[in-house]
Amino acid sequence: MASEEDTVARKPLSLVSRSTIATLLVLVGFLGVTGFALDRAYAHAALESLRAQLQSYAYTYLAGIDVSSRSDRAFPPDVTPPNPDFGRPGSGLYAVIVGERGFHFETQSTLGRDLPFDALLPPGPARFEGPVQTSAGPLYVLSQGIEWMLSGDKGYHFTIYVAENDSLFHTGLAAYRRTLFGWLGALGLALLVLQQILLRWSFSPLRRVARDLTKIERGNAERLVGPYPHEVSVLTRGLNRFIESERENLKRYRNTLDDLAHSLKTPLAVARSRLESTDAETDLRTDLLDQVQHMDQIVAYQLARAKASGHSTFAAPVSVQPHAEAVVRSLERVYAAKNILCEFDIDEGARFYGEEGDLLELLGNLLENAFKWAGHRVLLKVVRIAPVDTRAWREGLDIRVEDDGPGIPPEKLEKVLQRGVRGDERVQGHGIGLAIVEDIVRGYRGVLHVDRSAELGGACFHVSFAEM
Repeated sequence: MASEEDTVARKPLSLVSRSTIATLLVLVGFLGVTGFALDRAYAHAALESLRAQLQSYAYTYLAGIDVSSRSDRAFPPDVTPPNPDFGRPGSGLYAVIVGERGFHFETQSTLGRDLPFDALLPPGPARFEGPVQTSAGPLYVLSQGIEWMLSGDKGYHFTIYVAENDSLFHTGLAAYRRTLFGWLGALGLALLVLQQILLRWSFSPLRRVARDLTKIERGNAERLVGPYPHEVSVLTRGLNRFIESERENLKRYRNTLDDLAHSLKTPLAVARSRLESTDAETDLRTDLLDQVQHMDQIVAYQLARAKASGHSTFAAPVSVQPHAEAVVRSLERVYAAKNILCEFDIDEGARFYGEEGDLLELLGNLLENAFKWAGHRVLLKVVRIAPVDTRAWREGLDIRVEDDGPGIPPEKLEKVLQRGVRGDERVQGHGIGLAIVEDIVRGYRGVLHVDRSAELGGACFHVSFAEM
């Protein structure tokens, strides 16, 4: 149980830590493979160099051999050793020449060493092998069988062996490895330090966003102002929209509570004065019932306004057509006696970016108002507005509800859309429902216009939500 709690309580790694660990793993792998490849390449090149060096020693001794055509005898090479180590016993560098009729030549370095170089090899190209285990230790050996042509198509066969102790080769290889891995380690450390500097510079916009968010939380700023890189600005725009949406919601809730408290003052004052008066009981009951009914309407209105969710940056899109059809079916049953014909002109794929309840409230109130005042026809138009800005994350939406009723007189249009007017103070027939519509449209940063329908002649309620 303790281990599970420790796992839950363990803090996740930061982005810098994750990048550092990932880079460290990549560097270890890359530098390891690079070091291995360079080590193999150097070892191969060193062996090739050793082979070439031993071959040059062999050519030097071969140049000093003389074979008599009369006696078919070979004479030891009379040359200066190509390397002083050939004259120093036990130096690790040896040369041996064996030939026919008991010819045998050894350099002074072979004194006290029993080397297995006594076989005559057939003429052919030089052979390089090793390390060969001998009494003198592991040796790298170059050997070559040679036929010396004499007069009368005669030939003299001999073989030359040149060998070097592998300790010399491995000493050089070890020195190279120390240098190689020392430099690779220093390079890896330098790259890690450079990566830390680059990470701090690369993530500085994110740290600036975190600092700005802290300022917003402490009330020292209202929004993320930047400037930020393009990749981060997409995030900050979304955060700014989210912050503004939350502030709008909080402001709406506060305004709703203020409106509710203010609206209830008058009915409560009336009820209190009637209770304190000496009027007849029947009149008192009637007045109290009227005030209670009035308060019930006020509470319903303010709760409906508070119910509107408002603009939400990350809301999932809601398809308009099925919800519009559901609202119209309900209204057709309510207003069945009027035999209203509701026509649809809805773009395919039209979507509302917000809460489903807000869409139903918006369409419901607009269509109910149209059904209430229409003579026989109601028209619902919904048009998608393609975004002009390529950075926009959602398209716009245009909603029109028209009817063939009497419409709204021009002189009263301004009062219908006047802000701050209470639901019970509005023009007859455009009360609480229109107030809720205005609150929803304002919450989603839309625009509401009321005009006369050019097609049907009655009222036309036009709601437009811009792209974002």
